[in-house]
Amino acid sequence: MPVETRTRFFETGSPEAPLRLRDGGLLPGIRIAYESWGELNAERTNAIFVFHALSGSHHAAGLNAAIEGVEELWQSEMHDGWWEDMIGPGKALDTRKYFIICANYLGGCYGSTGPASLNPATGKPWGSAFPAVTAADQVEVFVHLLDHLGIGVLHAVAGPSVGGLIALTFATRFAERVRNVIVIAAGYKTTVLNRLILFEQILAIENDPYFNAGDYYDSQAPLYGLALARMISHKTFVHLDAFESRARQDVVQADDVLAWYRVRDQFQSYMLHQGKKFVRRFDANTYLRIIDLWSRYDATEEGDADCPADLFERARLAGQRWLVFSIDSDFCFYPEEQSELVKHLEEAKVDVMHITVHSDKGHDSFLLEPDLYTPHIAWLLVK
Repeated sequence: MPVETRTRFFETGSPEAPLRLRDGGLLPGIRIAYESWGELNAERTNAIFVFHALSGSHHAAGLNAAIEGVEELWQSEMHDGWWEDMIGPGKALDTRKYFIICANYLGGCYGSTGPASLNPATGKPWGSAFPAVTAADQVEVFVHLLDHLGIGVLHAVAGPSVGGLIALTFATRFAERVRNVIVIAAGYKTTVLNRLILFEQILAIENDPYFNAGDYYDSQAPLYGLALARMISHKTFVHLDAFESRARQDVVQADDVLAWYRVRDQFQSYMLHQGKKFVRRFDANTYLRIIDLWSRYDATEEGDADCPADLFERARLAGQRWLVFSIDSDFCFYPEEQSELVKHLEEAKVDVMHITVHSDKGHDSFLLEPDLYTPHIAWLLVK
């Protein structure tokens, strides 16, 4: 049985000392939701920061049935931690040895300050006025959290998918504050293909008749736009072979009817089900902020460097060790993207190991197949 966990909150900034974001936005005080597992040792040297994927949350392990202020978005499927098989006693991130932290991103919808939060200047949700947030902004906020917890140097940072982008940025912006870096199914720079797929999702939400430029909190939410965006993205998360298997087992409504079109087969029904299920637990404005972060991601720019060699020189001098995972069936972050990252690390003479996971699960492998990752992660952390 999963152990019960609870969400805690960290606040920083004020109207007198607002948080200044990379693109010039100002936030007069923010709140970050986070959870932790295990115990911080006396030297405060055993902490590991885990960063979640696009639509994930800070609730990575255990059972959490309710979060203050989240209400209806915290659906039952969210109550169990998304990395339960990786965090805990004897698991890859062993809570008998390490203190694990995971935080909901700034701009999120699971307790951190985001577009649905009240703007103190208006008393209404931020909506369209909530500024753009970059990977560098996320990292700066999390450093404030670590300072609050009294943690100077992390034993490791780890992140799958979009979380891998944040881990990479943390490790290069604050190289002196982390020893080990675990990047799973992420990349060094967002590809043209991914930017186009993400742009399709942006257009899906923007063109929903209820979107209202992001100011929809006092009326109907853009549910169809968000559902379509999720359907577009879901195709890249699941390998086609696994997709066919899931669709055959999970037909929900074979008689769905749109304005004119009748859903014809289990594959269409499965995708429609995924979209409808997602909109019950996520906010469209948060989705837009995070895919915007992802769409324009370039590790060199996020690290304020001139080139990859300049960026990773700092990491090499800090004596970091990196573990980079590729998934051979990944259609979201193709293995070539991790190869580019590893090439830059090797050229900078950073200590790096590159593991290719052989899986038929696609990008979702990091959620579904802990045994493929655990031995390598455990090796890195005790090396």
